[in-house]
Amino acid sequence: MSLKPQDICVLLKIVALEGTPWSYSQLAYELGMSASEVHAGVKRAAEASLMRLEEGWGTPDPEALEELLVHGLKYVFAPVRGGLARGIPTSFAAPGLSALPGSDTLLARPDEPPPVWPDEEGEVRGYEFSPLYKSVPFAARRDAKLYELLALVDAIRGGSTEEREAATRELRARLRNQPPDARVLSLVPRRGMATGSRAAATRIKRGSNGQEAQRVYRRRHRDS
Repeated sequence: MSLKPQDICVLLKIVALEGTPWSYSQLAYELGMSASEVHAGVKRAAEASLMRLEEGWGTPDPEALEELLVHGLKYVFAPVRGGLARGIPTSFAAPGLSALPGSDTLLARPDEPPPVWPDEEGEVRGYEFSPLYKSVPFAARRDAKLYELLALVDAIRGGSTEEREAATRELRARLRNQPPDARVLSLVPRRGMATGSRAAATRIKRGSNGQEAQRVYRRRHRDS
């Protein structure tokens, strides 16, 4: 038994559902996979002790999944980078990290195009950064919470030291279902920054299809 990259997408999708019951057909539809792919992925994840299953339904083990995502994924599913292309921003340029307080100074790369998942419907021009699985751009457009989780994982897979540290803290908080205010308070002091106002800590509104979350990044990185 060996995990496949689509198995990570399935696990992150279940995390994004935040405890809502799911079905194989539902996950397949929203992830752009076949039901057999999802079923096989859940089975492999359970065999790897990454999730607990009972009567065909379950949720990921947050500690086990965190250990894999933080310490193993960048080695077993390292990203492939390419040339300039249009696509969907990921890693430090996507919701999840770029919306955090202080990210404009800590993570900004003003002279460098952002990493993007190549996608025909993408509106941001940047450097190609291979997604975990071919259907990731499709799934991210359908679910803004999943989009943020996938982008955080990409920051760990291929980001700078600062980006990996910030993404690890944010991902750990989300896997443990900490409320947004608690996540902000846990992140800011480690950067040696003031907490700031509540408004500064407010995240981009999450729409059901992720469109609102991407609009800011199009404006930032749209080529002339």
